[in-house]
Amino acid sequence: MMSRFPLRAVCGRTASLRRVICSSPPEVVPSWDCVKFEDVVRAHHRIRSGIVRTPCERSHWLSLATGCEVYLKSEQLQFTGSFKERGGRNALLSLSAEKKQMGVIAASAGNHALALAWHGSQLGIPVTVIMPTVAPMAKVEKCRSFGVSVVIHGAHIGEAKEYAQSDPQFAGLTYINGYDDPEIVAGAGTLGIEMLEQVPDADFILVPVGGAGLIAGVALAAKTLNPTITVLGVEPERCASFTAALKAGRPVMAPVASTLADGLAVPQVGPHAFEVARHWVDEVVQVTERELSLAMLRLVEMQKAVVEGGGAAGLAALLPGAALDLPRLKGKKVLVPLCGGNIDTTILGRVIERGLSADCRMLRISSAVSDRPGGLADFTRVLASLGASVKDIFHERAWLYSSVDQVLIKCVLETSGSEHNAAIVKGLRQHWPETFRIDGEPGQSSYRG
Repeated sequence: MMSRFPLRAVCGRTASLRRVICSSPPEVVPSWDCVKFEDVVRAHHRIRSGIVRTPCERSHWLSLATGCEVYLKSEQLQFTGSFKERGGRNALLSLSAEKKQMGVIAASAGNHALALAWHGSQLGIPVTVIMPTVAPMAKVEKCRSFGVSVVIHGAHIGEAKEYAQSDPQFAGLTYINGYDDPEIVAGAGTLGIEMLEQVPDADFILVPVGGAGLIAGVALAAKTLNPTITVLGVEPERCASFTAALKAGRPVMAPVASTLADGLAVPQVGPHAFEVARHWVDEVVQVTERELSLAMLRLVEMQKAVVEGGGAAGLAALLPGAALDLPRLKGKKVLVPLCGGNIDTTILGRVIERGLSADCRMLRISSAVSDRPGGLADFTRVLASLGASVKDIFHERAWLYSSVDQVLIKCVLETSGSEHNAAIVKGLRQHWPETFRIDGEPGQSSYRG
């Protein structure tokens, strides 16, 4: 079972306890009500003419797979492919006339930059985006196509942000934080209003967590409209910055490792977003890379939907064996926002392969077979009779220490699942007893029966 962190253990569910925990000098720590429901309602009316009201529909197949009534909110259908448009448009429309004329600046490697670039171009507000060198070129070119100023600087988003806020050439531009500005949080909260308009009797909402702006806004809106609904946060275990902040009682730097949910890899949650979120959110759990890849695969196969890793985090936590595969969710109406669909096609191909492996639909085996003419042909003939499709195959002679007239065959097979895998190994061993499955992560491979 994956890690989970109940927020009621940190900030309780009574107003008095919340006030005690959240009390700090106002100049240091924002108040938990720095974003109010009225702000979300204003944002809802302010942005609706420029935002897609995305569908929130029940998934028959995912409901069967999870035992819950799963409703998917398809935010990947926004024009730029993510929910970030909600906060971005609200932040731009909230500016004074003078600030609109001067323009805005932001540091982003992807979705926030796209949202500001598109809506800035639509509203006639000059936008400058600082993108780190690791930003996907497809997203860089999309931003440029909107006519905004794109500056490539910094090895990561932290360096890009520092450059945007400190370089004199950007003086006078308003910096818009993609997950912590109150206007961003309020805009994200409109997603919560829409979901409850579409599924008013929902029991749970599963929200991906990165910088905490989305979950802060959604939880604020949903809990205000329906105090009985349960809001659960989901973050990648390789960047559990919200959990780290909860344990410390304030935003702190968390360890970050490479993750499929790169849009959620924010090492430190925003102070405004954190205070709002921990007041309203019920619990936060973590998901593994395996679960993320499997969720993305399920969405492609069952929903015909291409969703990036961070956008699929909510579903990942709900899959069998994951953190929220729990009796209390079975049969309940669960809202799962699919937060974004901006993923490079090359990465998508790798993710699908990882998902197939996690789903036991790819099998790695090794087998010692005859090195004489016809040996490999016999091997592949048996594989075909067992219904296995060969994806990759190669020979090793130097590391086989048995008979000199044998060769070690290693291959990757496409299969239909665990039972098929067992049948393949059993069938091969009837002809070649030294047949083994190869398991484990790269560099940690092991052989087993």
